[in-house]
Amino acid sequence: MSDFQFSGLNLAITTPFDDAGRIDYGRLEHNVEHYLSAGVRSFLFSSGTGMHVYLSKEESEELIRRGARIVNGRAKVIAQTSALLVEDVVERTIRARDAGAEGVMVLPPFFEGPTDDQGIVDFYSEVAKAGLPVIGYNVPQAVGVAVTPELLDKLSEIPGFCAVKDSSGDLGKQAALIRTGRFVMNGADPLVPYALYAGCDGLIWGGANFAPRTCVALVEAAAEHKWDEVRALWKILEPSMGLIWEGDYVQSVYAAADLVGYGAGVPRKPLRGLAPEKLPAIRRFLETLMEREAI
Repeated sequence: MSDFQFSGLNLAITTPFDDAGRIDYGRLEHNVEHYLSAGVRSFLFSSGTGMHVYLSKEESEELIRRGARIVNGRAKVIAQTSALLVEDVVERTIRARDAGAEGVMVLPPFFEGPTDDQGIVDFYSEVAKAGLPVIGYNVPQAVGVAVTPELLDKLSEIPGFCAVKDSSGDLGKQAALIRTGRFVMNGADPLVPYALYAGCDGLIWGGANFAPRTCVALVEAAAEHKWDEVRALWKILEPSMGLIWEGDYVQSVYAAADLVGYGAGVPRKPLRGLAPEKLPAIRRFLETLMEREAI
């Protein structure tokens, strides 16, 4: 991979909740320390996997502030600052910057926002003025806006726009983004080794919550072009990474992380814990990983 500032594995860390549905900062600190011990060197707080959409503005800002304080310079800190109003995104980004974040990830305008290229460029231009590197977010199946190679070229001309995270799940379209020569980050768990081989510049990886050691090892092997080792590690990871992508993604990540020892409670309402009948399959696919990932 390149010398991109967010290269390698960026963990989209789960947000822990207690039995009353409040953020459990003690558990957050516990998990961050163990992820650091496992080799994680970059965290994304208030990610989609971290329940950003179901955190209040104040909760998200506090999560980012406390997360950065826990990390305390031992790893990079990225924050999601997505919101409906561009003014809110700018304010959240400024607060994330002041809290110690080194970059932000931001969805394009969603829920009947602009879909034309210029409207998207104008939006990200405003966000970038807040003074942090901005990672755009390509997840067209969720927000109805697709970052095409042509749009990525335009966005990359914005001072401060540093990359796009592609969570489309379409390797062919991600490869087209990579061919622009702009910085591209993979955000689709089942595509990890293929995206790395295609030349993506970094990963924002939710599934790494339950397999940090193995995921770090795979990324390091790919950086050294040890593709046989990557293939062997992916053989261990693929069953669980494929399963969580099939549906109930956030609930599955929380359940799997709990089984391995990185418990974060259950997702916040309106989501619920993973249905009991789905747990045996996750447990079965995690058997080898649980041995490797023992805390």
